[in-house]
Amino acid sequence: MQTTRAQTTVTLPLVVAHRGASADVPEHTLAAYAKALADGADGLECDVRLTRDGHLVCVHDRRVDRTSDGRGVVSTLELADLEQLDFASWAQPGGAYDSIEPGGRGVLTLSRLLDLVASSPRPVQLAIETKHPTRWAGRVERSLVDLLSAHDLARPRPGQGSSVRVMSFSTLALRRITDLAPALPLVWLTSRARLGIATPRAVAGAVAGLPSGVDGFGPSIGLLRERPELVAAAHERGRSVHVWTVDSAADAELCARLGVDVVITNRPAAVRAALHGS
Repeated sequence: MQTTRAQTTVTLPLVVAHRGASADVPEHTLAAYAKALADGADGLECDVRLTRDGHLVCVHDRRVDRTSDGRGVVSTLELADLEQLDFASWAQPGGAYDSIEPGGRGVLTLSRLLDLVASSPRPVQLAIETKHPTRWAGRVERSLVDLLSAHDLARPRPGQGSSVRVMSFSTLALRRITDLAPALPLVWLTSRARLGIATPRAVAGAVAGLPSGVDGFGPSIGLLRERPELVAAAHERGRSVHVWTVDSAADAELCARLGVDVVITNRPAAVRAALHGS
């Protein structure tokens, strides 16, 4: 599936599950991604960080305190340390927590998530966000490209679009990916707070100033509500639009009306229902 839209074709946005079906199942667990696939998500989104011993793991925060029963900074912990933690511990017993087998509550490595995507009976996209700042700096992108290469995902097959795209708020991180794997699609993420857009001229300038080699523009839903003209401005420059985090029917319908290419959501089932009228 391609995320770049033809300007004369009206299509519904692709639905990408943010950290899995994370409104229902603890984020970044294998169960959250399995549910997202069962919910019909077109793609999966994850954040990656590098452990002390060089493994890419799916953890959003710099520290593990919020999403596990442990404490500490991801970059100072080894994979074996993280595997001892319960990353579903915030869920209340009797609900989503009990639906996750003990083996599925540990830290999720990116390699394991790639295996899940590969085992899907239907095509599934994967959007990988590299988190910065971090003590490992460029090692994150180098490790990511090495892992994607090992899974034969760093270079699209001839005549096919890439099933993987890399996203970041860091333009430096995106430039590193361009140098290491120029065929991988890139999305620059931003928000109202980061851009501070106030005028139509500033809107046009922000889109025109996207980093070289970046295929997609990733505004927050808050920025899009305030400046819906960003979608047309991005499309005029050949950039796809990936909006985060779209959890309500009203926001999903707004994105569809504007011609957004991808919506990233914690609630893939509900957003798909809103878009498809079921």
